[in-house]
Amino acid sequence: MAESTVSHEQNERLHALLERMTEAATNWLASLSSDQRRKAVFPFPEDDQRTLWYYTPTEQGGLPIVEMDPIQQRLAHRLIATGLSGPGYVTVATIMGLENVLDAREGWKAFYPGRATPNRGRDPLLYFVSIFGEPGAKHWGWRVGGHHISVSHTIVDGLIASPTPLFFGANPAESRFVGPGRLRPLAGEEDLGRELLHALNTDQKQLALLTEIAPTDIVQSNRPQVEVGALPKSATRLFGRTVPNSDVNAFLQTDGNEDGRELVEPHHEAVRYEQTPKGVPATGLSIGQREILIALLRQYVDRLPEELAEIHRTRLTSQVLDAIHFAWAGGSEPGDKHYYRVQGPRLLIEYDNTQNDANHIHAVWRDPEGDFGVDVLAEHYRHAH
Repeated sequence: MAESTVSHEQNERLHALLERMTEAATNWLASLSSDQRRKAVFPFPEDDQRTLWYYTPTEQGGLPIVEMDPIQQRLAHRLIATGLSGPGYVTVATIMGLENVLDAREGWKAFYPGRATPNRGRDPLLYFVSIFGEPGAKHWGWRVGGHHISVSHTIVDGLIASPTPLFFGANPAESRFVGPGRLRPLAGEEDLGRELLHALNTDQKQLALLTEIAPTDIVQSNRPQVEVGALPKSATRLFGRTVPNSDVNAFLQTDGNEDGRELVEPHHEAVRYEQTPKGVPATGLSIGQREILIALLRQYVDRLPEELAEIHRTRLTSQVLDAIHFAWAGGSEPGDKHYYRVQGPRLLIEYDNTQNDANHIHAVWRDPEGDFGVDVLAEHYRHAH
């Protein structure tokens, strides 16, 4: 995000946000022992580690919250909260808490693939916090990752260069029980996507609908960069090279993920990611339909602190809206397996709800050219040399 694209007042607010992040990261690091710091801190940019992310329960780089004392845990959460809006942090805390629900649903027997035993496989404390570089330096960054959460921020030349990929998931997507209350951490992501689909007329739906069979996962999976031609990774490839296949297969039997046998070649080709967006263009939407699309975009962007969200909202909803496309795959009613994609300049949103009988959501916002700040870093080093 170039400094010239924002006003002086916005720059001041962004710098204040960065100061809060820096202070929170510094205070957390200061609370750690030497052994803990060796797990938590990496050089910058350390791209092989920094751009590695998972939304599966996978042992990964960083210091897990479960290995921190209570004060350190509080300081880690304070850092996480600086990278999110108030509602965004509430959603993250809820997603972490769902690990207890999963543990009960699976009979208290799941394990964490690749992690030494004994461990609690569904653990709200098994989220890994990493710092890259030195907080407050010209270039640094941080990341928190674990099951259904990936939040990262990259700082280049004293600016927050990238807040993507930003991933939230939920399993269960809806805690289904008798009574008036339902827990749906990603309700907006689901409901607004379906509302936009139902608002389309017949011709628009023909453009938007890629296939009547949804893919088993988001198409880009957890690739470090968005790849043209990508299809979803197999479940076993999502867990990383350090996790034995035997552990992954045993875990998947407990998790109950579907294998997508109903998918055949035409279904795969329909959802394959291409540089040219698929689906119905925003230019073909009515005013009312565009308002729903804008609300859907905001659902993802407003996960960020307001200082950052304001910049990204303006770009997506005012500057590039006409170039954005909306595409759908799968069924159209609640309970149907479904997937959607929102794609445009420097924008990819993917949402999938197919696993565990369409009660398991993966939803991510990415920048095909600038995830992890790779575009800004490349420009910086080009000028430096």
